[in-house]
Amino acid sequence: MEMTIRPRRLRTTAKLRKMVRETRMDKSSLVYPIFVREGENIKEEIPTMPGQYRWSLDRLPEILYETADAGVGSVMLFGIPDHKDEAGSQAYACDGIIQRAMEKAKKEVPGLFYIGDVCMCEYTSHGHCGILKGEYVDNDLTLEKLAQIAVSQVQAGADMVAPSDMMDGHIQAIREALDKNGFVTTPIMSYAVKYASAFYGPFRDAAGSAPAFGDRKSYQMDYHNRREGMKEALLDIEEGADLIMVKPAMSYLDMVREIKDATDVPMAAYSVSGEYAMVKAGAKLGYVDEASILCEMAACAYRAGVDVYMTYFAKELAYFMDEGRIG
Repeated sequence: MEMTIRPRRLRTTAKLRKMVRETRMDKSSLVYPIFVREGENIKEEIPTMPGQYRWSLDRLPEILYETADAGVGSVMLFGIPDHKDEAGSQAYACDGIIQRAMEKAKKEVPGLFYIGDVCMCEYTSHGHCGILKGEYVDNDLTLEKLAQIAVSQVQAGADMVAPSDMMDGHIQAIREALDKNGFVTTPIMSYAVKYASAFYGPFRDAAGSAPAFGDRKSYQMDYHNRREGMKEALLDIEEGADLIMVKPAMSYLDMVREIKDATDVPMAAYSVSGEYAMVKAGAKLGYVDEASILCEMAACAYRAGVDVYMTYFAKELAYFMDEGRIG
């Protein structure tokens, strides 16, 4: 059989396959999420996320140094306060857990890039992402609080803020507040396309942020919808978002590709707690090879168009990039 075109020619050796690889990754694109809680001398493993921990402030530098040593240059900090109230006041308090964590982190490990999660669910007594009016999250009342959270985090040392609340108009409110307070160069990474997903379950255990009643479907997106995600992304860009995130990552890479093709801002995706937990559980049972599957998940995200990849496997991926196994 005579064939002129044989695609397999470019697959014959590992060096050749890597030479012609279409998707390339770099450790600088990785972001590692870290949970910080009140207390002292605490490194508390999260039952639903084996290998992930809640860190007290005094021990926070341990994981920051470990992350930096792995070659991961960026982290996102999530705060777990002791006190919660209906207004989520610890989210924007100058002495709140995340504000103190930012100050300590920037002082002790200044070489990392710090991202603050701007939301209220970890801080409200009801577990919802905003101010309630009855049992409904009031969008416009929440905007003022989100702006306060963002400003307080940047004042404490955050290099970038990432609003995950899904309120209409939140990017504009935050951008105006940051600019008014002199933070015109601080970028915003918007969780613009955040679906109401069952993949968040382990995170809610980790952060103690499950809603006390109802669900978040009145503000997080219906996972049946595609065009709505594009609308959310374009609105946030118009309001001043510098980066756009899709969350979760694994099951929503079609949205990453579509938004990437339609916009000119960097694209982020968050490989969330449920994705991490499934890999860990499958590996423990011997059903999947952990290293192979986490590399495959990451490569697929980058292939879809991801520029910034938030993952609990960030340190492992950095190691595999060094090894040449991925990247």
